[in-house]
Amino acid sequence: MTISPTQITGSPRGSVPGQGAIVLDSVTKFYGDRLILDSIDHVFEAGSFVSLIGPSGCGKSTLLRMIADLEPVTSGGVRIGSRTPAEARRDHTMSMVFQSPNLIPWRSVRRNVELPLEAMGVDRDQRRRLATAELDRVGLGQHLDSHPSTLSGGMAQRAAIARALVSDPQIVLMDEPFGALDEILRERLNYELHTLWASTGKTIVFVTHSIAEAVALSTDIIVMGRNPGRIHAHLPVDLPRERTPELADTSQFFELTTEVRRLLASAS
Repeated sequence: MTISPTQITGSPRGSVPGQGAIVLDSVTKFYGDRLILDSIDHVFEAGSFVSLIGPSGCGKSTLLRMIADLEPVTSGGVRIGSRTPAEARRDHTMSMVFQSPNLIPWRSVRRNVELPLEAMGVDRDQRRRLATAELDRVGLGQHLDSHPSTLSGGMAQRAAIARALVSDPQIVLMDEPFGALDEILRERLNYELHTLWASTGKTIVFVTHSIAEAVALSTDIIVMGRNPGRIHAHLPVDLPRERTPELADTSQFFELTTEVRRLLASAS
């Protein structure tokens, strides 16, 4: 297999992206007089699963939060299809999963998952039906009336993913959602997440520090450098669409992880 990372020099401006696409146009971020992200240009294609990987402090989470309309952009622009991030957030075109599940402790699992639907004004019976179906899909159908304090870390994160998916967003942003889990559980949830993505066709942007996780999940990997944060390279992941744990034992997987490691070293 020949691996050909693409150095990022710009994005196809003037093109009309799909409604599940994310377009970054010279996105720059300052905190005070400190430059955090410098002129980021990129297009996340609709239906792709893209991992952002880079050293701590390179601005991965900040970039994700700007896409999510949780951080202001200092200069440049972000488009979610034809919408602004604020418009996409308000009409539930996108949702976000954080490092912590952030479940409300006094609500049952189902009522936690219903929260986005409540914000959308969906009636009670439909909320219950949709939340139950989403929890079934992530394997929590037997825990609808449980409270967050009774869930394991992996179960709580599954509930957070169900909450992110229940409003049927086109885009899901994920900020190291499995970073606090043990390696065995993390690997299992990785493949479960990939199966969910493959069955829904959503656009997922996934922040991680794990090279193996990025390769196992992604259609594309964005390698970032720091001081200030920039996109260093874009690596398409030429692996079968169906991902299984056995894939980690193949030469293709090894070559890709080696290339990501090399790109990270050259970006530092």
